Amino acid sequence: MGVLDGVATRVAGGQTVEFRPSGTSMIPLIRSRQLVTVAPVDPSKLAVGDIVLARVAGTVYLHLVSSLEPARKRVQISNNRGHVNGWTGHDRVFGICVAVDGTPRPGAAAKVPASEPTTGPDGNGHPEAKPDEGPEDKLVE
Repeated sequence: MGVLDGVATRVAGGQTVEFRPSGTSMIPLIRSRQLVTVAPVDPSKLAVGDIVLARVAGTVYLHLVSSLEPARKRVQISNNRGHVNGWTGHDRVFGICVAVDGTPRPGAAAKVPASEPTTGPDGNGHPEAKPDEGPEDKLVE
């Protein structure tokens, strides 16, 4: 189980989680090791361009919503470099990125069903680990 799987479990359980993913697939929206805040989401409120934490074909991604099919209750997930990961159902969209390095993502807060305490990568209530500590979170290409 990868780090994003653990984050997805916590967000699906109702927590808002801060962590520092690594990878280049979301530049310039998210740069490697920037602090991101992901909160539970109401998938029916998603829009193209939202950054979500979702499982597609068995892998958890922190990627963009690139297309919507509301009638079929599914969304298409892609990175910020044009690669389409695939379609996934609303039940596999765990959360929405509400902030990057403390800067709110436009419109994201309105898609969060309820406010919950923020937890850090260690799950102990601390908002973040020290810069050189904590798991190496991954943005999967």
